[in-house]
Amino acid sequence: MASPKRRVAILGSTGSIGTQALQVIAAHPDRFEVVALAAGSNAALLAEQATATGARLVGIAEHAAASELRAALTAGGSGSAADPGRADSSHPAGRPEILTGEEAAVQIAAESGADVVLNGMTGSIGLRPTLAALRSGATLALANKESLVVGGALVAEALQRPGQLVPVDSEHSALAQALSSGRHERGLCSVPADGTTRLSGTSEVSSLVVTASGGPFRGWDAAALAEVTPAQALKHPNYAMGRVVTTNSATMVNKALEVIEAHLLFDIALEDIQTVVHPQQWIHSMVTFQDGSTIAQAGHPRMLIPIALGLSWPERLEQIDAPIDWTQAMQWDFEPLDDQAFPAVALAKAACAASPTHMAVYNAANEQAVEAFHAGRLGFPGIVATVEATLECYQPASSSAAPSLQEVLDAERWARGTAEERIAAGSVQVRA
Repeated sequence: MASPKRRVAILGSTGSIGTQALQVIAAHPDRFEVVALAAGSNAALLAEQATATGARLVGIAEHAAASELRAALTAGGSGSAADPGRADSSHPAGRPEILTGEEAAVQIAAESGADVVLNGMTGSIGLRPTLAALRSGATLALANKESLVVGGALVAEALQRPGQLVPVDSEHSALAQALSSGRHERGLCSVPADGTTRLSGTSEVSSLVVTASGGPFRGWDAAALAEVTPAQALKHPNYAMGRVVTTNSATMVNKALEVIEAHLLFDIALEDIQTVVHPQQWIHSMVTFQDGSTIAQAGHPRMLIPIALGLSWPERLEQIDAPIDWTQAMQWDFEPLDDQAFPAVALAKAACAASPTHMAVYNAANEQAVEAFHAGRLGFPGIVATVEATLECYQPASSSAAPSLQEVLDAERWARGTAEERIAAGSVQVRA
């Protein structure tokens, strides 16, 4: 007997993760049904996606784009009325209901009735939709690393069942796959290959190895990094991503967030998580077990397999990507991360160990600094220097091991303001 279709809601549907997820779903119409889509401002593409999938609920964050979305849906034969906020629930049959504003993604995560919510949003704005999806009982396919990094304790509290959270970042998908080769029965993402979970705390894991491309500036020294332009920072060697994620990859902040995410997902000590530069990115990450064996997950440097697994876990779909052609000669290189030129990972580990809200400060200060860099108000090395300077003067308002959502949001707000003050004053000092 065929399995029923999984109802899917995609948050960030017009971004890189969202568009690739829709490709996977379109290739497997017998397995999935798209019930809801949410995007930030790309009304034209969102309308195309809604028309193509028949999604009955769509959301757009920017109120200014709502009129364009309605017009595009009407032109495509699927129009509805909504202005602003929640649309009229009496929308005609076959036409999607439209939600607008920052709450749209949260409402879709909570109320779409999806079996799987794929959170492909960028930035800590994805935290509240992540919590809403978990509280709804849906499986959360998480590509929004910031929501876990910023609100780890809140995410843990919102989990309703084992296996409810499935990682979509290629590194964490690789780790989850490799972990099934041994016993590791702890963490937020503890799902062996048979789909069961036994949270007994048993583990045969010695360490995790998170691979990094090294970004476009691998091998550059401090003097060269001082001259980096925004255009150069957006030239990732392997992946096509949005501005923030691509810039974070260039500074290694993205890898720093992934290390913290791995720590939270799999309950592995920070000192047991290594970062290794692997420029080709064919190996997405590795697990070393207590007997000395290292298990690597390998595949083309693209996101189709992690996305497909996020939607179908613990099953594998057919013909998602081409396997590696082992008849062709190839070379894979590995080298240690240069912590002097790229201190973001070490800085994140220290912040994570300091308090439950320090990573909220880290992430918010970074987002503020990235915007300033692209606006020409801050040099490239100043991005991580701003994060470090902001962390140095941060004092948590509470010593609680499980901060509230408001405490996390307050820490973010303070960090953005403090980082901006330092940027505007030109007081950011880059470490020599």
